[in-house]
Amino acid sequence: MTTIGTRLGELVDRFGGQLIGDPNTQIIGIAPLSEADEIHATFLSNVKLRAQAETTRAAVLILTEADHLHIGSGFSGARILTPQPYVYFARAAQFFASLKAIPAPFGIHPSAWVSPQAVIAASASIGPHVAIDAETIIGENVVIGAGSVIGRGVSIADGTQLHANVTVYDYCVIGQRCIIHSGAVIGADGFGFANESGHWIKIPQTGRVLIGDDVDIGANTSIDRGALADTIIEDGVKLDNQIQIGHNCHIGAHTAMAGCVGVAGSAKIGKYCTFGGAAMVLGHLTIVDHVHISSGSMVSRSILEAGQYTGFYPLAKNADWEKTAAIVRNLGRMREKIRSLEKTIKSLTEK
Repeated sequence: MTTIGTRLGELVDRFGGQLIGDPNTQIIGIAPLSEADEIHATFLSNVKLRAQAETTRAAVLILTEADHLHIGSGFSGARILTPQPYVYFARAAQFFASLKAIPAPFGIHPSAWVSPQAVIAASASIGPHVAIDAETIIGENVVIGAGSVIGRGVSIADGTQLHANVTVYDYCVIGQRCIIHSGAVIGADGFGFANESGHWIKIPQTGRVLIGDDVDIGANTSIDRGALADTIIEDGVKLDNQIQIGHNCHIGAHTAMAGCVGVAGSAKIGKYCTFGGAAMVLGHLTIVDHVHISSGSMVSRSILEAGQYTGFYPLAKNADWEKTAAIVRNLGRMREKIRSLEKTIKSLTEK
């Protein structure tokens, strides 16, 4: 296999930063501090790893000026100074991945089924055993992986990639440059039922899912269509694997959610929020911009002020947890006893 790389000077020309070292040094990719060798770049974004950075064998180290001064002569290779090494790493990693990527072939695979009423751009790539229904519009350079199913009236904008076995239900809209991973389901029915004397009556889910530009959706994540209005995922949202977004939710731009987050129907979440893994959000709540929810937390009320929120009890041995639970159950009675004692003390003091 042909090795493809670049010169350090070209990397800095592309992404900026201050280069200390030979601009003609060749590198072929990014590697962790502990695994990099003379053909790799690596990065330092955590001060706890400064000692490891001094011993890395990488050709170049991406780091802040403060870390550069702290390490001094401990690392003998080239350096790229930048205020945000982790961001620099991300952009450089994208660049090296693009050098090695095999372009998807233009056109429609012979085993795919495409409705004559669908509109497919000539530069799109439609993989094996894909099904695309009528009225659907597929934009330029869209890639649809094997086995994916695209419903009626769907719109997928330029540069978006669907990996294998993605399902997009009827009339959903996906913006530009999105990445949707295998097993994701966009536009399934929301969980809407009315109870009549113990029997569940299904409420038709007639809304859509509208997904903005530059959205990433992880494997096996589900986004339900709205009941009447639409479920909306704004630009730049990043959703990890196995996330559930309920019907009529509105997720603000550039919000990120880690794996197994669950958001119940009609929740409205602001921009630039983050949710740790397995966080839960109850339905019909409002969460403003710049709210950060810790992993495993349960959001049971609206959050109207930006900040970090945590809602779980720390892990404990089961016997200790049971004792704590017993105390919590008795807090109401304890509170009343304390109030009664306070009144008694106050009365005695006044006398």
